[in-house]
Amino acid sequence: MNAAASVRRIERAALLAALREPRPWDVLVLGGGATGLGIAVDAAARGLRTALIEARDFASGTSSRSTKLIHGGVRYLAQGNVKLVREALAERALLIANAPGLVHPMEFIVPCYRPLEREVMRVGLGIYDALAGSRGIGPTRWLTRAETIRRLPTVRTAGLHGGVSYWDAQFDDARLAIALMRTACRLGATAINYVGVETIEVAEGRVAAVAATDAETGERFRLRARVIFNATGVWVDRLRTLADASARPIVAVSRGSHIVVGSKFLPGERALMIPKTSDGRVLFAIPWMGSLVVGTTDVPICEVEWEPQPSAAEVDFIIETARGYLRDPIRIDDITGTFAGLRPLLAKGVRGATKTLSREHSIVVEHGNFITVTGGKWTTYRRMAVDALAQATRRGLIPDGQSTTDSLRIDLDPVLEAARKSAQEGALPTALRYYADLARDCEQARSVSDLLDRRLRIGLTNRARAAQAAGALG
Repeated sequence: MNAAASVRRIERAALLAALREPRPWDVLVLGGGATGLGIAVDAAARGLRTALIEARDFASGTSSRSTKLIHGGVRYLAQGNVKLVREALAERALLIANAPGLVHPMEFIVPCYRPLEREVMRVGLGIYDALAGSRGIGPTRWLTRAETIRRLPTVRTAGLHGGVSYWDAQFDDARLAIALMRTACRLGATAINYVGVETIEVAEGRVAAVAATDAETGERFRLRARVIFNATGVWVDRLRTLADASARPIVAVSRGSHIVVGSKFLPGERALMIPKTSDGRVLFAIPWMGSLVVGTTDVPICEVEWEPQPSAAEVDFIIETARGYLRDPIRIDDITGTFAGLRPLLAKGVRGATKTLSREHSIVVEHGNFITVTGGKWTTYRRMAVDALAQATRRGLIPDGQSTTDSLRIDLDPVLEAARKSAQEGALPTALRYYADLARDCEQARSVSDLLDRRLRIGLTNRARAAQAAGALG
């Protein structure tokens, strides 16, 4: 069988040929994470001639290293940020509707051990549920001690008073990114990975061109556009300095780390939320792809790395925090995988711990047609795109147009999903090679890491299995 016989192929040669065309683009997006892909989809859906370039693989930065939640943000409500929570809950509902194979509801249980903790959590989570209104996905409920243990069989029972149940949603972040890339291409955009920005040319107060290079061939491109969106996450300031060496930073960077352990520590399909850690955060233990993901931390950093790794202190912190809520303590030898992501947090004039910085997005217009979009989170990626394009419209850079992404189905090909599932479940090597061919021809996978880390995800969840798969692929 021809691997891509029934799936829309994405030819790299055709994408590179489009980049060679001398005529300007309407929209040029720099960055292939959640923010950039959202902008590309929205722009292409409006009929704008759109290009997106990504220096590495799609979602290879922060956008593949999240806690795998589409959520309103319980702790943002505790901070009093009702606007952000309401907006995120509305976007949660749209994602469940528009990407039903990628985003699904999940029940979360908050075990309560301290006096009056259950009552306080019930009120707060009740408000969270009420803010969703008709778009709620499940009721918030009191749980007795017995009900809490029944829903979380491996919860620590000593001192347990009861719990609270509420609903949010879970997703595969990198998978959603690949689906958005395919959606953008289906709508006519040119979206390509491994093409990185080298220089930004400013003339007469505007960005005249962006010079970019194909990492595989070394071919250089001079790209012109009516509007350029800088959606490079924690690297936005680096690109801003390419356009203006004196540009002052607008983001602070923090690292969020996770560990992955076997599902025996929390069997079933319900997640556990730890409402307050020793550093004032919340922590989650979430069933995901047959494993359990536990995190996240929030550590301010100064140096931005392509491949961030959890520190030993972060791993110890996660293990120690989980110890207070799980019957069986997690040990270092139980960890099958780890991952860390870097968050771009709005930092203009803000000091203090990064957990206090805003997750709301910011749009900064410079040089007339260079628009930086940063902050935010996966849940609100679509809203960020709408706001970014509205800024471009307001300045006359692109024609006025109506966003249609609130009802746009995100590309999820059943042939790709079936092949991916078969390869993911550790079936025969032929299934792995079959999907590898599909991922190359239809999803722009260019390396074994692209395949294992961001399309099959076993590079994150199980290092041993990933090594076996890499060996089978040769």
